[in-house]
Amino acid sequence: MEIVSHTECNDIKIIKAFSSEDVRGGFTKFFHHDTFVQAGIEMDIKEVYYSVSQRNVIRGMHFQLPPYDHAKLVHVISGSAIDVVVDLRKNSATYKKCIVVPLNGEMKQAVYIPKGFAHGFKALEDGTVMQYSVSTVYNREADFGIRYDSIGFNWNCEGVIVSERDSEFIGLEEFDSPF
Repeated sequence: MEIVSHTECNDIKIIKAFSSEDVRGGFTKFFHHDTFVQAGIEMDIKEVYYSVSQRNVIRGMHFQLPPYDHAKLVHVISGSAIDVVVDLRKNSATYKKCIVVPLNGEMKQAVYIPKGFAHGFKALEDGTVMQYSVSTVYNREADFGIRYDSIGFNWNCEGVIVSERDSEFIGLEEFDSPF
């Protein structure tokens, strides 16, 4: 397992998972506590869940408000997606900028997203399975988001499928960030 950063924002980390294959199939490890600590990432995982999305589904841009904000570790188990992260930290050099990372089940990569970022993705294939590991327990009152089409990113998508909830979020320019 290797932790690298190939994005405009060094706080977003790309994790190259440990992976092996033999006659039985494959094995992949996306999280190793000591490796994360050595890279300066404190990630105490509290919940793990996954979503299944059809092609052209956009989920996001999601986050939890303080004090329930959380870091995320996301990866695609099968299928493929464009993962999009927006920096909501007011004092950051990358404030309001998008960081885009392609992910697919064959790449064996994950994205570490620290607190203070909104996260979303577009599924590029039917049946895309995205897994999320988060550092806090879900809190309904702190659950928030910004509209996916307000972040200055071209999703390059006709016939987009978005939940009613995601389409009703406020725009990025209207959001007064607490981060």
